[in-house]
Amino acid sequence: QEQLVESGGGLVQAGGSLTLSCVGSGGTFSTSDYAMGWFRQAPGQEREFVAAISWRGGNLYYPDSRKGRFTISRDNAKNTVYLRTDDLNVQDTAVYYCAADEWGPNIVRGAPKFWGQGTQVTVSS
Repeated sequence: QEQLVESGGGLVQAGGSLTLSCVGSGGTFSTSDYAMGWFRQAPGQEREFVAAISWRGGNLYYPDSRKGRFTISRDNAKNTVYLRTDDLNVQDTAVYYCAADEWGPNIVRGAPKFWGQGTQVTVSS
C-alpha cells in the first residue's frame, strides 16, 4: 500500500538550517502523478500548513507568513520531497509531517489523501 516516510529530524541549534526528506512508495506513488507537501504541529498547537509542490515542481505553495525561510523541492526519480528550513528558531520546534495528493489544493487546505508518520524537529537556543 502507499506509504510516506519522513527522515532528517532531530535536535538542532537555533540559527542553523535543516533539510527534511520524505519518500513515497507503493500503489498510487508508482502509477499516478501526485503533489506533495509538508505540515507541522507544535505541542499544544493545531497542525499547520508549511509548503506544497506540484508533481513536476512547476507550482509551489507557501503561506505568506512563512515565505523566505522555507524551501520545498522534489526529486521525482526518487519519489522524494524535501523541506529546507533556514535560520531556525525555537518556534520551529514541532513534529513535521509529509503529505501527498493527486491535487495540490487538497494539501494546501489540509486534506491530503496520504500522511506520513512525522519526524520530530527540536530547536535549541
